[in-house]
Amino acid sequence: MSEKRKIKLGISIGDFNGIGCEVALKTFEDPRMMDFCTPVFFASNKMISQQKSDLGINISFNGIRNASQAIDGKINVVNVWKETPKVEFGKVTEESGKYAIKSLRAAVSALKNDEINVLVTAPINKNNIQADDFKFPGHTDYLAQELDGESLMFMVADTLRVGLLTDHIAVKSVAEAITPKLIEKKVEIMEKSLKMDFKIRRPKIALLGINPHSGDNGTIGEEDEKILKPTIQKLFDNGTLVYGPYSADSFFGSGSHKSFDAVLAAYHDQGLIPFKTLSFGKGVNFTAGLVKVRTSPDHGTAYEIAGEGNADESSFKEAVFTAIRVFKNREEHFELNKNPLQKQKVKRAG
Repeated sequence: MSEKRKIKLGISIGDFNGIGCEVALKTFEDPRMMDFCTPVFFASNKMISQQKSDLGINISFNGIRNASQAIDGKINVVNVWKETPKVEFGKVTEESGKYAIKSLRAAVSALKNDEINVLVTAPINKNNIQADDFKFPGHTDYLAQELDGESLMFMVADTLRVGLLTDHIAVKSVAEAITPKLIEKKVEIMEKSLKMDFKIRRPKIALLGINPHSGDNGTIGEEDEKILKPTIQKLFDNGTLVYGPYSADSFFGSGSHKSFDAVLAAYHDQGLIPFKTLSFGKGVNFTAGLVKVRTSPDHGTAYEIAGEGNADESSFKEAVFTAIRVFKNREEHFELNKNPLQKQKVKRAG
């Protein structure tokens, strides 16, 4: 990418009855953000005008037909629809789900066609997005289908990085879903992402146990002894610095996570509860393993405060910065791997 051309950062607006538009628009209310990227919203002029008016957000924007027309130094809005859907802050409606998907589909299409470089997704509601042609529990599963690669839900906040072996599945299904093949795949995605996206040369990964106290040597469930331990040993013997399984109840509280570059949790809440507790509202959900970069804030639609103008944009802003950093790190990674001589120079300089 030319140094003069800023990264085009696409934004799907999520559920417009929630806080997605608010935190996204507030992020770019600060004109200094234009120094880092060119924002491209996928919605409509009328929708963005209504949101900024209702929420008292002071921005101006440039309406365009497609993302390739985006102008650096301006907030750009691709007009995905012409009609004016009804906004009902704080309510779960079929209409808001329908338009959340329209925005997402348009943004992903632009990403696939290289009209934007990265994508930041505002929060959706997993219930009202369901339709005959959209049966996904969330963004991650849809993106995994649309973009090449196998995905990993990877929560990041500075040096705290937590990935998930299983994400949006019922707790009762976790143990049977975790197989040696799944563990090997997720560890491989995580290790590759740490090297390519976060510039960590020899990443150390911790794996959390499935059962309390990692099964207490088979006393509390046999999955940790029979599945996790031998798979971890196999990966380690093959050169991957992966350790565990560690008892999840004390791992973060004791500060053990600080000894690793990333942690792989067995299931959703095992990883996200400590992550969100420690990240203080500035965490980012990054979809690792795909050929394109996608991030999102680590919170939901927050209907309870929607329309009040009080939503905190910190997590969304961090999602923007993370997407930009990962994109640049990948460019550098691919450039170094194309030029072995340059790679040697970098090693010597380090």
